[in-house]
Amino acid sequence: MPLVVIGLSHHSAPVTVRERFAFAEARVPEALQAMRTSGAAQEAVILSTCNRVEIYAATPLEATKAFAALQDFLIKTHNYNEPLNEEIYTLTEPHSVYHLFKVACGLDSMVLGETEILGQLKKAYDLALQTGHTGPRLNKAFQRAFNVAKHIRTQTNIQRGSVSVGSVAVDLAEKIFSQLKDREVMVIGAGDTSEKTARALLSRGARGIIVANRSYDKAVALAETLGGRAVQFDSWAGEFQKIDIVISSTSAPHYILDRAKLDPLMRLRRNRPLLLIDIAVPRDIEPEVNFMANVFLYNIDDLQAIANDYLRQRKEEAVRCEAIIQDKAQAILGRASPPPSPAATQPAFGSH
Repeated sequence: MPLVVIGLSHHSAPVTVRERFAFAEARVPEALQAMRTSGAAQEAVILSTCNRVEIYAATPLEATKAFAALQDFLIKTHNYNEPLNEEIYTLTEPHSVYHLFKVACGLDSMVLGETEILGQLKKAYDLALQTGHTGPRLNKAFQRAFNVAKHIRTQTNIQRGSVSVGSVAVDLAEKIFSQLKDREVMVIGAGDTSEKTARALLSRGARGIIVANRSYDKAVALAETLGGRAVQFDSWAGEFQKIDIVISSTSAPHYILDRAKLDPLMRLRRNRPLLLIDIAVPRDIEPEVNFMANVFLYNIDDLQAIANDYLRQRKEEAVRCEAIIQDKAQAILGRASPPPSPAATQPAFGSH
């Protein structure tokens, strides 16, 4: 059975569309089961991050029928009733294998060469594996992808410098405040991205970290690790008088901060500048707050401008990585692998 890919990413769709298709981790096993029961796929992995939602599938169906079934699954699962054209892409072999390898190596990421995506891909694969939704085809492809990513990391300099969404967010903070010394930071959400962002902030001179999370125990654990302090999730707004920067990355299905809630908080702060970096998908912070005086809001797509600087710096290393991936893809496919298309994506057939 061939390996196929269908999905949306920061290359093809803005966050306003991507967040509509995001899968909460708890929903993934049920979604995988429904996909396989429908006959759209015999094996499947769902990867859902702030920058992409992708289905990797081994399917007995002919490619056009498989993509029609998988797109229909995505649309119905998320009750999406608007047109979809170039936002969604489909890939068949050999490009699907090449794409999987690129994703694992961080070569398809917003920040070229970033390392977080490999952990996210491993977690997505392990969830599908442990719940019985993978098989020989995907097991071989994903294990090979992880090996290729390890090779790229050790044999090239593609990951030198700032290589994560969190570290780029910190660079943005330094541009707003010139330096992070004496700045107080609140991290809302105690996940991996939040932790890495907090560590980067501390390493650049932030004075203190406050951690808020729906699970208070997790907030305490992260705060202790970082030398900060934890607060109850329901009371994080009461800390705004002290802070300068907020990094928000929760899994909430709705805004946790909107203009009506922020307005009185800004008055308490005497309208000191406030930087809000929303790296959650779906977004945590209402876009309207960006129109308030002395409030600077950036979402995951806004980080693209900074990421582009790193992209230019790493183009030479990317050429080396592409050659390595091409060779490894050829090996797993057992035949010569044609060069990838420049965008490495194809619009899905038709529209909904």
